[in-house]
Order: sequence, then structure tokens, then C-alpha cells
Amino acid sequence: MRSALLDKIRGIVGSEYVLTGVELSPYVLEGRTPAAAVFPGSVEEAGALLALASEEGIAVTPWGGGTKIALGAPPKRMEMVLGLRRLNRLLEHEPGDLTATAQAGITLEAFEARLASRGQWLSLDPAFGEQATLGGILASNASGPRRHLYGTARDLLIGVTVVAADGSVVKGGGKVVKNVAGYDLPKLYIGSFGTLGIIVEATLKLRPLPDDDRLVLACFERLKDCGEAVRLVLTSDLIPSAVDLLDGEALRGLGLGDGASAGGALLLGFDGMREQVEWQCAEARRLLSGAGPVVQQVLQARQRDEAWRLVRELGRRVFGERAAQLRLAVLSTQVTEVIAEAGAAAQRYGLRAAFGAHAAVGIVTAVLAGGDSAQPVIATLREWRDLVGAAGGHAVLERAPLAVKEHVAVWEPPGPAGRIMERIKTQLDPKGILNPGRFIGGI
Repeated sequence: MRSALLDKIRGIVGSEYVLTGVELSPYVLEGRTPAAAVFPGSVEEAGALLALASEEGIAVTPWGGGTKIALGAPPKRMEMVLGLRRLNRLLEHEPGDLTATAQAGITLEAFEARLASRGQWLSLDPAFGEQATLGGILASNASGPRRHLYGTARDLLIGVTVVAADGSVVKGGGKVVKNVAGYDLPKLYIGSFGTLGIIVEATLKLRPLPDDDRLVLACFERLKDCGEAVRLVLTSDLIPSAVDLLDGEALRGLGLGDGASAGGALLLGFDGMREQVEWQCAEARRLLSGAGPVVQQVLQARQRDEAWRLVRELGRRVFGERAAQLRLAVLSTQVTEVIAEAGAAAQRYGLRAAFGAHAAVGIVTAVLAGGDSAQPVIATLREWRDLVGAAGGHAVLERAPLAVKEHVAVWEPPGPAGRIMERIKTQLDPKGILNPGRFIGGI
């Protein structure tokens, strides 16, 4: 990047908010080092930076907390990181309307703390809330166990402010739950990984804090019994906020429950009025005893929070060093069968595998470890993808070294939808400067 161009950037945000040289080591991605990392302090500064990038043809990589930055194909170009850590304010909180508006750089933990002081919360629980930013959560459509009852970001977003590729500021939606008719522009940016625009502000629906919140942890001798337990729960009158499943390897790696001999575990979350939660926990324990030999416990307060934290952070915590991580999507009735077959495939290649799932919605996190080279990892991932494809599902490679990504695609082919995605990308980012090459179909 030319020194004159760097001077223009410094003129927009100030020299202290522009990193170059050795200061860029935290922002190296897939072997590429940007020329600068820039941190705007306002929406106007972010707009000026993107207007300059568009004029000069500079590739921009949006950066929130960095918790999902490894997800994506290797970037085609990476010249300027645009970090949002300074845009970290809660702008409005209307407790009577159960809504709040915040800047995209606020961390989930800080956002929840501000809401909790007024007796409310945002029902999103992705991993690493102390680091993950609101904008990054929306851009990657990140979620956690509570998605079973409360949904994902698409269900909670009301309005959004985005800086477009040309630097213009675009607003969509509103600040109240009941909104006017029209195109639902905000949802277009959820899960777009910063390829269509950079989210700088968002308005979301909130909920009152529950009176009680408990976790039922049930460890079964066999993984197939976990599948039967899921079926019993989903066909009952229970209303869990979370229905998660762990295989035996994940249980042992996380140190949860009676993992030494268990083949798997089911984790059920219940929150709401205290009497209701007490009844649901008791009824759940009665139901689960009919699925097979089981050891159960009910966790509350700090024990509950620690258990859920471990489950959310499975990929980082289950093994000392992971070789790869794949996210699978199948029917909920196929979860335990797919986990068993995928685990057997990993063993054939001399690798260890651990699995966690949002069992009721069929989302499985599969973590690989071991291997003296990339080849067994590549072979296992290919077999896993074939397995999921045969089941009518799909898979995304969430994390892997570059040597693996060179042989295993991060995203599956988009099919006919790819043409629509390309046209939207061309309309919103005609010069292709926003996160180029990282999304589906090389967008």
C-alpha cells in the first residue's frame, strides 16, 4: 500500500488507530498479511474508509472479535483489515418495547451485562461471548444451544445499519417489533460474512430474564439411547430451551458428567418461571429413564454456566490440538447414526473424533484430532462430506490448516442459488472489495 494512501487513512481515523508492520501479526489470515489494520471510531469514519477503498480498489476484511475469522476460503486479496472494536456502545435500550440498539463492535458479554441491569437479555448464546462482537455474530449467523427454542439471529434482528462497499450508509428495518411491510433487507446481511456490506449498528428483540434456569445432564451407556431420549423429549409436553447431544469422546474431553464409561449424553436446558422449571426438570428425568440406563443430574448457577460454556466451546476444548472442524446439517432423526458412522470413519484413518449436536435441529459439530500428515485428515473430511451428502444434508469446513483447505472445499457448491448470490454481490459490491473470495462460490 502506498505511503500516500496510508496518510489518507490516517487522516480519517488518526495515526494511533492505524496498525502497520509487525503490529499486524494478530491479523495474519491463511498466510496473508494485510498492509494495514484500521479502527474507525464512528459510522462516518467507517463510511469514509470504504469510500476510499472503493476508489482505490483496496480489498477490505471486516474484523470484529475474530472468533469466526477462520471460517471461509483463503482470501483472494487482503489489503486492509477494518476492525470494529471502537464501535462498542449501547445506543438505545427501550425496556418497555423489549428492544435495544447497539454498535456492532460491542461484545456479547458487555451487551448482555448492560441489558441484565434492566432485567432483560438477548437470547443468543454463541461461543466466546467475551470476545465475539454483535456485528460478527450477525455476519456469521452464530448461535448456540438456545437456538432450539429462541431461534437464531434472523429471528431476533429488527433493524440494521450497514456501510456499503461505496461508503454509503444503508438502513433497513426499524426499532420496534411491529414494523412496516416491505423487503426484509436486514436478513440479507445475516450470515453474509461481510461480503455485502459492513454491519455497524443493529436493533434486536429482547426477553425478560427468566426466574430460573437449569440444565439436566443425562449420561447414557450407548449413543443410540441418546437418540431415543431426544425422540421422547420432542414428542412430550416439555418445552426445553436447548436440546444438545455429546458423544462419549466429547464427554471425556470436556470432563462432563460420568464420561468415563458413557457412550453419550443429552443436555436439556429449561428456563422460565421457577415452578414451571422445577416441573419440567422432574418430568424430563422421568422420561429420560425410559430411554435406557442413565445417570442424571440437574445443574444450576455456576455449574450450569460452566457446562454450557464447555459445550459451546467444544471445538477448542475437547482435544489439545484439533486437526479440523466440520459443521454438519442433517435431519434430527439422523444425528446419532451419522455421528456413529463418522466416528468409525475417523478411526479407520487413525484419527480421533468428537461430536456435539444441537440434536433437535440436526446441527452437528465434528472435531478431528491426530494424524502425522494432512492426508488422513483430508480423507476423513471427504468421507464425512460424502456421508452427509448421502443423507441429504450438507457440511461446512469451519476450521482447518491451509494444507487441508487446498484439497477440501470450505463450502459446498451453491447450485442454482449461486447465480442469484453472484448477482446480489455484483449489485452491492461491484468492485469486489469486501472479503473477496472467502464466501460460497468464491464470492
